Parts: sequence; structure tokens; C-alpha cells
Amino acid sequence: MGDRKQARDEEFQAFVIGRWPRLMRTAFLLTGEQHAAEDLVQSTLEQVYVAWRRVGSADDPEAYVRRVMINAHARKHRRRLKEFLAPKDDSGISYEVPDTGDRISQADDRNTLLGALAQLPPRQRQAVVLRYWEDLTETQTAEAMGCSVGAVKSNAAKGIAKLRAIPELAETVTYGGRK
Repeated sequence: MGDRKQARDEEFQAFVIGRWPRLMRTAFLLTGEQHAAEDLVQSTLEQVYVAWRRVGSADDPEAYVRRVMINAHARKHRRRLKEFLAPKDDSGISYEVPDTGDRISQADDRNTLLGALAQLPPRQRQAVVLRYWEDLTETQTAEAMGCSVGAVKSNAAKGIAKLRAIPELAETVTYGGRK
């Protein structure tokens, strides 16, 4: 019995180590703050660990974890907790270091992009982050957000339209991606 638990713990640990950077990036894009992202990933992984026997044997454990993260982030907004995307005094902030393949890192001004993303309502931000930064299909995004494909299309289109309308962002980002 102890060997099975140890094997399950090792499998969970390998999953976390392998997915940590991507989970942190997604959480950071959802919350806009490093500490809030760390809290979101940590609470998500706590929930997933409890159910790891079922999650680890699923077809796509990463999709399950992503769904738990989106739900946890959505619960925070339902409780009307204020989310601070950028404190007024940013002298003590440590910013995320982008991966070399991260599309966001291609923008000249990362802070402008994150500020623009922070202006989106939570559901639009979730749709944009999952579709364009996580590169999920509309179906995968709908599953992660717990909504219809039509809602994903609508929220993503509205979010992208709002981003394109921000003059500071138009100066630093070119839109060559999907529509």
C-alpha cells in the first residue's frame, strides 16, 4: 500500500515539475500579479493532489488542472474580492521572466501589454489568455471555462477588439495571429 502511495506522489511531483512554468504563466496572465499567480497555482495543486489518483489516470490531466485553476480564479471574482493587477508603487515587484518561446515576450513593452490585458473583464481575459497564449482550441477553452464554444468566441472577439482599441498597445504589438 505504501509503495502505491509513494508511486502516486512521485507521479504527481513529476507532473508539477514538468508543468510548473506553464501553470505559472497562465495564472500570471489571469491574475496580473506574481504573488496572486503563485497563490492560484498553489491552491489549484492542493485541490488536484487530493484527487490525483483520478486526475493522473485521466486522458488529459493538464486540461483537468487548467479547469480547476479557471474555476478557482472565477470563484475569487464571484466573491467580489478586489484584484490588484499593478500596485501604484511598483518598486518592490518582481516581474515574470518570459520564456524564450513566449509570444508575449516578443512585445517591446511587456508592461503595456499586461496593463492592456488587465483592462479586460475576467471572462474576456480568460478567453484571450487560453485561446491565444495557451493556444487552446475553442472547444478546449470552452471546457476550461465551463461555457459554450459560442461564449468563448464572443468573449475572445470582444477581448481582442478591446485590446486593439488601446492606442499604447497598437504601438508595440502587431496582430498577425488568428482572428
